[in-house]
Amino acid sequence: MPIILYTVAALFNKKSKNSTSGSGDEMTFWEHLTELRKRLFRMILAWFVMSVIAFIYSRFIFDKILLAPKEPDFITYKWLCQLGKLIHAENLCLPPMSLTIINLNLSGQFMTDMTVSMFAGLIIGSPFIIYQLWQFIMPALYDKERRYARRAVFIMSFLFIIGVLFSYYLMVPWTLNFLGTYQVSSMVVNQISLSSYISTVTSTILGVGVVFELPVVVYVLAKIGIITPALLKNNRKYAFVIILIVAAIITPPDVFSQMIVTVPLYALYEISVLVAVKVAPAPDPDLADDEE
Repeated sequence: MPIILYTVAALFNKKSKNSTSGSGDEMTFWEHLTELRKRLFRMILAWFVMSVIAFIYSRFIFDKILLAPKEPDFITYKWLCQLGKLIHAENLCLPPMSLTIINLNLSGQFMTDMTVSMFAGLIIGSPFIIYQLWQFIMPALYDKERRYARRAVFIMSFLFIIGVLFSYYLMVPWTLNFLGTYQVSSMVVNQISLSSYISTVTSTILGVGVVFELPVVVYVLAKIGIITPALLKNNRKYAFVIILIVAAIITPPDVFSQMIVTVPLYALYEISVLVAVKVAPAPDPDLADDEE
């Protein structure tokens, strides 16, 4: 571990020379550790403060955000029903749900409240946390690397937010409606535990948010040669079938509903193909000659 820290500090010292250009403000190994400790303390403090605030307003977070998609007056259900009437697709008016959320453990509600508050605090405080992390890393980067890093942070944040919104307003309502109304028998009544409901909602939101980072992941993998444009192009049909199956499971049984989910996700895949084509390294002519 000390060797790793020493290597990282040596890299910072080397690049600090480039950024300070003879100003003499070169940080030592221990100064780097002190700076890192200061930044970490600020990030943890921001997370703690935001978590406390989220805990104070946890009733709003639960009632207006997390539990809202299970209610029949959720805005997505209204929009879909209005759209269904406009285009004469009645299946877009989803059947009303009757989800009964129950708590099974004595400390279940309190622990769920604490967990959600911590996650909410992390999300709310993420701009400040990212800023502190950026302030620590920035001196070690060259000017060109700083420009690329700023652009990457913006693109990743933008894609994640789009994915979260897409999931919350489309994927989560349809998923809850499908799972909440599905019955193996009319004699079995759905009573959903609080932990199961929160886990389903949060994992769906975060999962789709991460999926929307696909172009960035493809950019990195294509840049280092692990993924090639040919690989993505040849597997288009498999990607389309997988996306279509997922859309068919969580949406009502009509083509228009499935396309609302399928088109954005497949468009994301096609964007990833374009990214791979743009950044993939050119084939080595020497290797091509050897193969011939």
